[in-house]
Amino acid sequence: MLIVLCTTEIISWGVLFYAFPVLLPTISTQTGWSLAAITAGFSASQVVAALVGVPVGRLLDRHGPRAVMTTGSIIAVPALVALATADSLAWFTAAWLMAGVAMAGVFYAPAFAALTRWYGSRRVTALTAVTLVAGLASTVFAPLTAVLNAYLDWRATYLVLAGFLAVTTIPLHLWGLRLPWPQIEHGTEHHPSAVARSRSFLVLTIAMSLAAFSVYAVVVNLVPLLTERGMSTSVAAVALGLGGVGQVLGRLGYGRLTAKTSVRTRTVLVLLVSAVVTTLLGVVPGPAVLLIAGAVFAGVARGIFTLVQATAITDRWGAVHYGRLSGLLAVPVTLTAAIAPWAGSVMAAWLGGYSAVFVVLGMIAVLAAGLSAASVPR
Repeated sequence: MLIVLCTTEIISWGVLFYAFPVLLPTISTQTGWSLAAITAGFSASQVVAALVGVPVGRLLDRHGPRAVMTTGSIIAVPALVALATADSLAWFTAAWLMAGVAMAGVFYAPAFAALTRWYGSRRVTALTAVTLVAGLASTVFAPLTAVLNAYLDWRATYLVLAGFLAVTTIPLHLWGLRLPWPQIEHGTEHHPSAVARSRSFLVLTIAMSLAAFSVYAVVVNLVPLLTERGMSTSVAAVALGLGGVGQVLGRLGYGRLTAKTSVRTRTVLVLLVSAVVTTLLGVVPGPAVLLIAGAVFAGVARGIFTLVQATAITDRWGAVHYGRLSGLLAVPVTLTAAIAPWAGSVMAAWLGGYSAVFVVLGMIAVLAAGLSAASVPR
């Protein structure tokens, strides 16, 4: 089951998410649609995925991941075909909205719910394994998509990727997730409606949303910051890629971190480290080696943050209603992450450069760390 989810997560993320930025310039050139309009459709898919994730979470709690993830894979195929055959921007955008529904069924949320319930006290090891493998999705599918696009146009590339996703993830989800879904005793003290209305859950939601805004704004705006400091675009891109390596390294150490710290301590610690690294990137002018090292440490913090978010519900309220509560938590977190790249560029225009933006993002992460200290129920 773990092997199945590792395989389907890297394929789903690679095809539905990481192929898009590679094909974006070609799509704009061949269709005449603006980059902003095309990207808006992709961003809308993230919003749909977050909203659909709430009812999907309830289904996961009751029935497990097999039907949900198989259905998500099935929906992804016509969505990708619709993208490939779209002859208008409206049709292209509608296809992305359909892809957003598929993302809600095949991305991290249902996989995390499955691992949390099936693995119990060993969930951190399983979650780490899946995020490590899925973290390589861009490493595998970005160059693969580029190679396909070099020999085919973007439409044929999406059709090939749709076929590959269909013949791999559909049968793997259908036949590889057949383990019995463990039933857990429901305690009245952790009823999902009561938890969702609690002060701790509200504070956690705000803290994770602010942290996600800071973390993902840093990812997208790192290259502009580094080029502003005098680096070439190619060197800045290498720095961003090394941040991905840091992300993997950070996830490797998360199991040891959980063994030695409480949920409050590690949440505050991870967000404070992210804040410090982000602020230093904004105030340290160089040299290039030091800035690249900062990019790597930012990746480490980002990688650990993914697991902090994945275990936030279980660490505080157990695994009984993980799907429903994580779905509710994911809505604002995903929305803030979706607007973060755009907001970073807008702040750069207002503040006169990306250095000031990173300082502001560091302050936001400090605020998130402070709030997270109050997110653990008594």
